[in-house]
Amino acid sequence: AYGLAGKREKALECVAELRALSEQRYITPYAIALIYASMGETDQALSWLQDAYDQRVSELIFLKVDPFLDKLHTDSRFVDLLEKVGFE
Repeated sequence: AYGLAGKREKALECVAELRALSEQRYITPYAIALIYASMGETDQALSWLQDAYDQRVSELIFLKVDPFLDKLHTDSRFVDLLEKVGFE
């Protein structure tokens, strides 16, 4: 929500909190990808989505329909990821 509202610093604080929390328990890289995507940080979002793919994260079933990822649909790296996940 912070990223969509243009509150970049708050969104980055959330990323930092999630990364710190990941030292204690599992945090899905998909969640971090959504934050970066909401801020328009395509490279970071795709990097975290690739991590999600590498970890076989179940949230990837939403990859094609998640509205937070709509801006990534035109990126060839996103299209490649869709194909690797099994979407046409």
